[in-house]
Amino acid sequence: MRIIKVLQIAVILFALGSCNEVKKETSEVKTSKKAKKLDKPNIIFLLADDMGYGELGSYGQKTIKTPFLDDLASKGLRFTDFYAGTSVCSPSRAVLMTGKHTGHLSIRGNKGDIDNKWDRVPLKKSEIIIPELLKKAGYQSAMIGKWHLGVPEDVSTWAKGRGFDYAVQEQWGEDKNGKEIDERVHWVNNNQDSIFYNYNNYKCLDEFRTNFALDYLDEKDEDKPFFLYMSYRIPHAHEYFLSKNNLYEDKIQEWPEIERRHAARITMLDTQIKRLFDKLEERGELENTLIIYSSDNGPTNENHHSYKFFNSSGSLKGFKRDVYEGGVRVPMIAYWKNIIKPGVSNHPSTFYDIMPTFAEVAGIEAPKNIDGISILPELLGKEQKKHDHLYWEIQEGRSVKGFRQATRFGKWKAVRYGNNYHTEIYDLEKDLYEQNDISAKYPEIVKKANEILKKQSVKDPHWPNSGGVFKK
Repeated sequence: MRIIKVLQIAVILFALGSCNEVKKETSEVKTSKKAKKLDKPNIIFLLADDMGYGELGSYGQKTIKTPFLDDLASKGLRFTDFYAGTSVCSPSRAVLMTGKHTGHLSIRGNKGDIDNKWDRVPLKKSEIIIPELLKKAGYQSAMIGKWHLGVPEDVSTWAKGRGFDYAVQEQWGEDKNGKEIDERVHWVNNNQDSIFYNYNNYKCLDEFRTNFALDYLDEKDEDKPFFLYMSYRIPHAHEYFLSKNNLYEDKIQEWPEIERRHAARITMLDTQIKRLFDKLEERGELENTLIIYSSDNGPTNENHHSYKFFNSSGSLKGFKRDVYEGGVRVPMIAYWKNIIKPGVSNHPSTFYDIMPTFAEVAGIEAPKNIDGISILPELLGKEQKKHDHLYWEIQEGRSVKGFRQATRFGKWKAVRYGNNYHTEIYDLEKDLYEQNDISAKYPEIVKKANEILKKQSVKDPHWPNSGGVFKK
């Protein structure tokens, strides 16, 4: 009996060892295998959180180091006049996903009037978003990071419930049972699985998130093109948990610690984006992938960080939540190896142009009721159709003071803060930094601007000042 038991143990150990060898071999093949060549290109959108127009070296930053993104800008198409959806997170991301500007959306601020309280408003299910659209063209899709277009108590409004095949997202607030959700937990495919972010094990949150992206690239369906929406945390001021790092340690005595952290995190983001590109190169997918990098709004000025310390807005007026240029004009770099020629574009474009661009890349029609225009011709160096005007709107709190609108048409920029009952006019060709309101000199431009502001803001019950704030 003892001999039999020994033989049984030996067989089990041999089997386990064989399994381990198989796993090891599979892992080795997995990291080195090349992706199939597909007819349709892959699409990646990389979204920084609160990165100002002047926070990359390629956009004039002198202190913070972003070597990879700067190199990418030199190899791709760098946009000088690209705009976020608006000047704060949730509505700007809604614009990106739907192809509609904020005056036509169900989300126009981080919070709105809903169920007799001031709280987050989810995207309507009738508002078609990019992964739902691309699915019709045979694309698989993934979202990793910050979603901010749903509500914590209803998982059908989370990324997985809105058309993404694979989603890893943070969440905060109370769940349907009234239990507070830990923001450090990342939810895989709604609540199919959850993984806790232990900051001691990573340089930053975006390293943790990038690991999911790298795994996704290895594990996705090789027979379908993919759309990856990579939604980073950096440089948003509220990454409370950060392991120690030695970046810019020579500035410890010179800079406030919050500013050293800010610079360090942006450099860390640059490193994480390089990791993603390296993986695409390793897999042979870089040449067949359109990649766009941008930010959801202008620079943050929160948590004791000052956007002026590193000139994060690039000297543009305003910051996050402002509809002056500093709040809405953002970096944008488009890269498609051997397809997009290196250069600089001053074509005025915005987040709501992204959906129709991706639709054209995928070879399908964009929805008819959107505001965007495909910028694929601009990316390819062809004749580009232009907008008659661009439009932004934001509602911060219920009061008139928190309602802000802006429009750009040609060289003219109009800004209207609800509580001022006044439309400011700036000539961006002569006054990019919006220092001189020339509305008194150009009443006909004020009239045109007000017509746009009134028409583009459609009334919505969630947003008490939608439709515009004008004296009768």
